[in-house]
Amino acid sequence: MAIVEVTIIPLGTGSGSVSEYVADVHRILEAAEENIKFQMTPMSTIIEGDLHDILEVVKRMHEHPFTKGAPRVSTSIRIDERRDKPSSMEQKMQSVRNKLKK
Repeated sequence: MAIVEVTIIPLGTGSGSVSEYVADVHRILEAAEENIKFQMTPMSTIIEGDLHDILEVVKRMHEHPFTKGAPRVSTSIRIDERRDKPSSMEQKMQSVRNKLKK
């Protein structure tokens, strides 16, 4: 299972605000038929699932600002994929919480 952090920034929109674009991209995640989990943060979105599925969703997310008139879109993707043992967003957070208790 992969955990992917993605940040999508529409450029050249004439406004410094991107919250409408963020909301639209979030709707794409909510409507995704792929078996994914996601968490929006103030600076990016974290998606968990099969890497192929995640990349398909990210592709749709990246394309969306163009449909709203953005002439340029900058998308950053960071992938964390473990194949030696199961990994999830919750498992990673629990691991840190356990260490904080020590």
